[in-house]
Amino acid sequence: MIELNHVSKMYGNVVGVNDLTLRLPMGAYGLIGPNGSGKTTLINLLIGHFRPTIGSLRVLDTSPSSDRQLLRRIGLCPASDVLYPNVSALEWVQYQIRLHGIPRRDCRRLAETALEIVDMTDAMRRPMGTYSLGMRQRTKIAQAIAHQPDLLILDEPYNGLDPVGRNDMTRMLRDWTQSGRGLIFASHVLQEIESVTPSFLLIHGGRLLASGTAAEIESILADTPQEVRLVGKDVAKLIHRLADVDWVESLQLNHVKHELKVSLREPIEFYRQISTWIRDDNLVIEQLRTPDGNLEAVFESLLRRHRGDVT
Repeated sequence: MIELNHVSKMYGNVVGVNDLTLRLPMGAYGLIGPNGSGKTTLINLLIGHFRPTIGSLRVLDTSPSSDRQLLRRIGLCPASDVLYPNVSALEWVQYQIRLHGIPRRDCRRLAETALEIVDMTDAMRRPMGTYSLGMRQRTKIAQAIAHQPDLLILDEPYNGLDPVGRNDMTRMLRDWTQSGRGLIFASHVLQEIESVTPSFLLIHGGRLLASGTAAEIESILADTPQEVRLVGKDVAKLIHRLADVDWVESLQLNHVKHELKVSLREPIEFYRQISTWIRDDNLVIEQLRTPDGNLEAVFESLLRRHRGDVT
């Protein structure tokens, strides 16, 4: 589906993506990273909007920047909002389909079908200026799928959707992947992607830091240096346990807050033993705070490993 060979994209002296090499067979993949990580730059490379400064890439076995017919096989939902106040969703989606070279006689039928899939049938003839953000987001999804592409690329597709809309979107994307077509789903929220596909690409600072299934990513993160915090009146009593092991990099105790910061070289060893120590020593520990959910911290740990700062 996608093949990148040492792809880098520069904006003057700024690196958009840096030396990306990967090969993805047809399937569904989550592209996850914090804002500014390079997700949107990578998407623009995949659709041929950008050319690589260095390296080469192929999408659906062709070059995006030289084969404009490729766009007929790709459906794109960008992160940017769309608003043409005096144009209806039906008119706009029909126009987008027509741009792909599909005969005019088929455009209305395809547009109505796509808008029905995203539950916009009742409002599709109203001007988009009357739509909520969630309705505009549904309309963007409709134009991305209306021409029945082989590969769907979504950049933050859950923006503006309420819980019902998110549930509908998740169900639609699951159906899409089960049909055997391709999906690239960019987000900075891990749970959004995990609800659709178990396969992830983690990107930060323009670099691909890790890829694989959720279980494989968890295994990587469990073995990645990180900092944990323990809170409770007995945290100081853990120091004698942690001071004698070589997988602890540093300890920092705050007596006032009853908080112990532990920098770990091998977190998996810590997680294996901490509950036993707390039980055996009969300690009162109220909280154990890990980097889980803090993608910036996790990605920074992976980036340090990638640079060789840690082993």
